[in-house]
Amino acid sequence: MTGYWCGPAATRIAMSAKTGDLPSQAELATELGTTENGTDHVGQVADGLNKLLAPTGTHYVAKDLSSRQVSPEMTNELWNDTVRNVDSGKAMVANIVAEPGNQPPGYPSSQTIYHYVSVVGYDAEKKNVKIADPANFSGNKEYWLSLDQLTSLVQPRGYVA
Repeated sequence: MTGYWCGPAATRIAMSAKTGDLPSQAELATELGTTENGTDHVGQVADGLNKLLAPTGTHYVAKDLSSRQVSPEMTNELWNDTVRNVDSGKAMVANIVAEPGNQPPGYPSSQTIYHYVSVVGYDAEKKNVKIADPANFSGNKEYWLSLDQLTSLVQPRGYVA
């Protein structure tokens, strides 16, 4: 894995919920149009997932949030998408912007990280979401985030549900 293959890595995690026939990260990077600048847009991830998972009948939609402000409506939309997707056996892919002071566990605290993660579970009682993180910052491969924090992390970019 390269430092800019987090999009393909998070996509591969999402695919693993639906199939054991997983392409390599290099194959996914090609499919998603990933360059040394990363995977530019969540639409590329949705298109790749839809093409590669077509035999399973699985369909994904890109949710570009970049033109919207964080709001209760956005938070509810993200929660409803998370519950619906996880309950149907799908993982989501989120494109996050983690700025200092608003970072998941283990992230370098002094820099803004542009990254893709997979949303793989939820806790309805606490309104938390379970993240599978291909970067494994400080050994944190999986962790929980509050729904509000995930909303603030995905708002600049978006997610695939």
